[in-house]
Amino acid sequence: MRGDRVEIVIDAGGEVRTYDIVATRNGRRVEIETGRGLVTVSEVTRSGTPVRTARFMASRILALVEHPAADANIARDVIEPRAIRSS
Repeated sequence: MRGDRVEIVIDAGGEVRTYDIVATRNGRRVEIETGRGLVTVSEVTRSGTPVRTARFMASRILALVEHPAADANIARDVIEPRAIRSS
């Protein structure tokens, strides 16, 4: 979903670097795959075609944080308090 993003923090030999992979258009999503010591983060289209890909060594990753885009209607229902009716 547009607005989804993944933040990757890595140890770059004495310094810490942060990378963001963001779903930039409608219908795109961000997928994470792990295997054989590598973590692959890709922005993919609805059909599954990768648009942008980043690969990181798993041993260098300090943090990998997913930030899903919140649907405005769902977020409003969850966050806004509702009045309690007394009978």
